[in-house]
Amino acid sequence: MRRLDLRKAQAARLNTIRDINRQIVLNYVREREPISRAEIARETELQRSTISAIVEDLTREGLVEEVGIGESTGGRRPTLLKLRAAGPIAVGVSLTPTCTTIAASDLAGRVIDQQEFLTNPARTLNQVIEVVRELSARYRSIEGVGVSLPGLVDPSTGTALYIPYFPWRDLPVSEIISSAVGLPVVIDNDANAVALAELWFGRPEVNNARDFILVLVAEGVGTGIIFDGQVYRGQRGAAGEFGHMVIGRHAPVPCSCGSDDCWEAFSSERAAIARYRKLAQISATGQINLKEVVDRALGGEENARVALVETARYLGVGISNLIIGFSPEAVVVGGEIARAWDLIESALTEAIEHSVRRGLPSARILPSTLGDSPTLRGALSLVLASKFAAAFAA
Repeated sequence: MRRLDLRKAQAARLNTIRDINRQIVLNYVREREPISRAEIARETELQRSTISAIVEDLTREGLVEEVGIGESTGGRRPTLLKLRAAGPIAVGVSLTPTCTTIAASDLAGRVIDQQEFLTNPARTLNQVIEVVRELSARYRSIEGVGVSLPGLVDPSTGTALYIPYFPWRDLPVSEIISSAVGLPVVIDNDANAVALAELWFGRPEVNNARDFILVLVAEGVGTGIIFDGQVYRGQRGAAGEFGHMVIGRHAPVPCSCGSDDCWEAFSSERAAIARYRKLAQISATGQINLKEVVDRALGGEENARVALVETARYLGVGISNLIIGFSPEAVVVGGEIARAWDLIESALTEAIEHSVRRGLPSARILPSTLGDSPTLRGALSLVLASKFAAAFAA
């Protein structure tokens, strides 16, 4: 039972009830499309006149459209509804230490336009502004911009507090971009953004869970925590920094904080690549990324497989700590390593089963299904989720 916070409480006035019903109807269309007004009325037990009025408003706002006639169940054949996806409404900016990807998507999250360039901390923000201006000029329907960042972020102020891979400290990213492009800008930590995307656009086993944890394996290791159907960010957005919990000594690479004992130092993409370099006797100057390591492992190369399996074992140690501490319904693993799920699943789950003591509840361990750009999907979700999530739930 959630304690009522009187500092944020609002009385349930008529417009509050109307907003709740509006979000319910919109989400029925999103999740069950194509669907008729009559079916929504049956499922929600709202009056047909209420449903019709809400659908009329959603249609006028360009969120819902009629797409044809359904099968009759004895009376008049129903008109079917679906999300209107005529043009892009969101821009997502996925900013990683190596690459920045910017895309425009429609209401359903389908990417319509996309650009990519190498990340350079000295000029990347200016490049982002240029591309967003170009997209907003090309698509007049753009309503907002979401930005995912690999570090400590305060979404409430739009400030990048600490990005370990860039010389960015207390940088007002939202204000800088918004004032330049004339659009609202929302920013968040990359793992939180991906967790939000899993909540709204992930597989049913995940988005139907009220409590789950997203573990994002990238240059570092980040976690996005979903409690009661919403992202838990903690004070100033600092929750979820589990990449820095100590799980051993003498990791194959240093953590972004400089230590050799953090979970990130054992389980990140950099750690997997370092293991592979050592096994395959590749010099430090030889260029290779985790995508290539995964490709080689899936192609049958033993050194690549061993490097990924060893990384998965350490990943499992950290995940077991999260399960013991939070008891989530599910843990989702995202990032390039999830593509090798058939190779790493047993090592991952064995490490978790060994650490989660008998009698304690475990959790479903699942690979992300967001595709090869989960942080981009996360950035887009920062804008799109606001269309489907009622303001009163924040």
